[in-house]
Amino acid sequence: MRSLLRYLKVSLHVLRHEGPRHFVRRVQMNLRARVKGKTIYLPVIVSDAVAVDWTQPGPQLLDPVVVTDRKAHIAWIMSPPSATSGGHQNLFRFIDFAERAGHTCSIHFYNSIGVVVDVKDMRRMLTQSHAYPDIKASFHNYDPKRGVGPGHDALFATGWETAYPAYTDPSNARRFYFVQDFEPSFYAAGTEAVLAENTYKFGFHGITAGGWLSKKLHDEYGMPTDHFDFSVERKYYSVTNHERRKEVFFYARPVTPRRAFELGVIALAEFAKQRPDYVVNMAGWDVSDWDIPFEHNNLSGLEISELNAVYNRCAAGLVLSLSNMSLLPLELMAAGVAPVVNDAPNNRLVSDNPFIEYVQPAPGAIARRLVEIVDREDAVERSIAMSESLDNTTWEDSGRQFVDAFERAMRG
Repeated sequence: MRSLLRYLKVSLHVLRHEGPRHFVRRVQMNLRARVKGKTIYLPVIVSDAVAVDWTQPGPQLLDPVVVTDRKAHIAWIMSPPSATSGGHQNLFRFIDFAERAGHTCSIHFYNSIGVVVDVKDMRRMLTQSHAYPDIKASFHNYDPKRGVGPGHDALFATGWETAYPAYTDPSNARRFYFVQDFEPSFYAAGTEAVLAENTYKFGFHGITAGGWLSKKLHDEYGMPTDHFDFSVERKYYSVTNHERRKEVFFYARPVTPRRAFELGVIALAEFAKQRPDYVVNMAGWDVSDWDIPFEHNNLSGLEISELNAVYNRCAAGLVLSLSNMSLLPLELMAAGVAPVVNDAPNNRLVSDNPFIEYVQPAPGAIARRLVEIVDREDAVERSIAMSESLDNTTWEDSGRQFVDAFERAMRG
């Protein structure tokens, strides 16, 4: 029964977040597998993976476009976004920055299951979401025979699977890679991890989210890289509660291994034993089918407009990340919540803000730090100070870093 409920939840998630076209296509693929046997399914189209021999660069990469005295036309290849995809929301933020700098953009949707995106429906969905900016870019389904089309000066891959069509595209547009995380770590050692890691050897110019990725891809793979700093959208996050807080927050994503859900639950179970009067809020995913060994609020997925009210009830927020740091620590700080983050270069090289509570990823150490935070006598004053520490941090600054890096690279 539990497996059936989990299957129904996954199905509803696909229907809600990926749309009916993806849902129907996935059902068709599952039915085919039952009748004809399983086939190889990867996020990248298999023929695209075969076509890329990065050990011998193709002629389309040898003489890229140079732009010195005008604005550029940029093509972005991406998987189809959903209303709640944080990675896509951040990607669109930087497309908006590129357009505001005078560059023309076009978006080309790519997926490996054969779904044709209805561009009118897609634009309507993005327009209705407060999390996406209003951009002017044209929308297209990526056609591997035609590619992004003539007249493009730059071509951005935006996820490892899109780096393959970006590589084989016949255009001589200069290749870029918008990298938001180290995607090989999304998988166990195997085919997908290898194919994802290979994309860092394609010779693209990487512009990364935070300094850790920039350093890692440059030092370990020889990629030319630049990065932009993390920031926070202050119109959504601020301190509204100036009293002591009796709740804590946990970014709970059991479907995302790099968010270390189990480690967080173990640590919070120990915290709950020591401070049973504190309410634990879990958000990020529906955890109702998990046996959580302490009282908690299962908030599932929240709209961006709902987050600040929840954050302002919390004294501390546990956000674990085993790859690139999440955006949540800065969002929590803006609302006066002390973020507890596992101590590692992938987090420290993104932000060294002194109000981030870096802790070794041991359950007992995490629980002890949470107790220390909620017991602070100066908790109210500290929540205000940590929010004010972000006053000079804006996404517009990050956007300028991105545009400057892009335009510098376009000059060759």
